[in-house]
Amino acid sequence: MEQQHWWTTHPEGPLWGAWSNLASPGAVGTLARSGVDWVLLDAQHGEHDDRSLRECLREAGTGAAPLLVRPGRLDVQEIGRALDAGAAGVVVPMVSTPEQARTAARACRYSPTGERSWGPHALLTGRPPTAPADADAHVLCAVMVETREGLANVSAIAAVEGVDVVFVGPFDLSLELGTDVEALLAADGPDDPLPTVVRACAEHGVVPGAFGVGAGRAARFRDLGFRFVAALADTELLAGGTADRLAALGDPSPR
Repeated sequence: MEQQHWWTTHPEGPLWGAWSNLASPGAVGTLARSGVDWVLLDAQHGEHDDRSLRECLREAGTGAAPLLVRPGRLDVQEIGRALDAGAAGVVVPMVSTPEQARTAARACRYSPTGERSWGPHALLTGRPPTAPADADAHVLCAVMVETREGLANVSAIAAVEGVDVVFVGPFDLSLELGTDVEALLAADGPDDPLPTVVRACAEHGVVPGAFGVGAGRAARFRDLGFRFVAALADTELLAGGTADRLAALGDPSPR
C-alpha cells in the first residue's frame, strides 16, 4: 500500500499555506500556530537567510504547522542545510526540466535513493537525530514550474520519482507567457496552462500547488483543482490589516 503523507491526506479541500517573507522567529511562530496547514520560509525573495531559517525553525517547535523552505535556487547544499535545520521539506524554484526535478528530489533524500549528506546538526541543537530512512519517508519535495520550458515539460517533471508537489509560480510563469496573473488564472480550457499542470499531477499521482497570495487568487486556484496553495503572506497581512484598521477608524488615505 502506498504511504500516505500529511500533504496528501486532507479530505476537506486544499492545504492552505502561509508565506513568510520576514526574518522574524516570533512572526513565524505565530503563523505556524494560526491554523494554517503549512508555513514557507522564503530564502529566494524574502528576508530569510541561513541564520534566520535556523532560528525560525527552532522557534516553531512542537505542535506547529510544518515549516518548509524555499531555497534561493536549485542547490544541493542549500536544500541539505534547510533540511538539516529541521525543515519539513523544500519548495525549489525555477525547475524547468525533469533532470532538474530529479536533482531536487535526490537532494532531499539520503543514499541509496538520493544524494543528501548526513550531518550532526540535530545533535548540536539538542534534538535527537532522525534515522535516514525515516527522514526520507517524511520529507516533502516540491518543485516550482514557472517557466515556459517547465510548463512544456510538466508531465515529465511530475513523473520524476521523489517529486511530491508541482508548485506553480504564477508571476514568473505569466511573465514568460507574455500575459499577467489574472489572465493566467482566468484561462480554464483543458489545454490552458493551469489545467495542464493539474492534469499532469493527476496522471502521475502528485499534488498540484501554487502561490495564491492576493485577492481572490487562492480561491481561484482551489476552483481550478490545486490542492496545496499559499493563501496569505506575513507582509500582506501587515499591510492589509493596517489599512483595514485605519479605514475602520475613519482615516481616508494611506501615508
